[in-house]
Amino acid sequence: MKKESIKHERQREEMVQQQIAARGITDAKVLATFRKVPRHLFVSEALRDQAYGDYPLPIGEQQTISQPYIVAEMTQALELNNDDRVLEIGTGSGYQAAILAEIVYRVYTVERIRTLYVQARNLLDKLHYHSIVMRCSDGTSGWRDEGPFDAIIVTAGAPDVPEKLLDQLVEGGRMVVPVGNQHSQELIKLTKDKSGIHKSNLGGCRFVKLIGAHGWKESR
Repeated sequence: MKKESIKHERQREEMVQQQIAARGITDAKVLATFRKVPRHLFVSEALRDQAYGDYPLPIGEQQTISQPYIVAEMTQALELNNDDRVLEIGTGSGYQAAILAEIVYRVYTVERIRTLYVQARNLLDKLHYHSIVMRCSDGTSGWRDEGPFDAIIVTAGAPDVPEKLLDQLVEGGRMVVPVGNQHSQELIKLTKDKSGIHKSNLGGCRFVKLIGAHGWKESR
């Protein structure tokens, strides 16, 4: 077990240096978190040798765990503070939620696929991430009862920026969401202040579809 731990620590360090820091991620909190969170536990045993590779991996139900760099880029773009309350849309494997929980006060995360919700809840509990609050529902409507939030992250591609989520941001809040068609998107950062919503484009990306009332309709 100790040998495995040393192996994974080395793999995480290589991931941070070669894939994340080398591409311009400079936030010290983000880099420290990626060195700590055991990414290999968030994929199936059959894929654990690939867990720290520079690519996304399948997690079942036609969903993926995102490439490490894109997780880091989105996390850094949120400009997180220790006392922030963050909403995540699309729990998936639970990896992004764990990354956030290492930095902020509370993470609220929504997953629409029950099997993934149960798997992520069990793993996050096992890893003692007690500051993560989860529910299984349509994330495109957000989580109004727990809002407003300091930051919102959407981990699936939306046809447009979901207005329901923007409404749940505090003044000064930040949101990161992939927006585009069903095959490719642009990573959009939105900041909310007294004068309105300010938007910036962080570049191209590719995510699975954001399914829900305020996203793509589910295929029958």
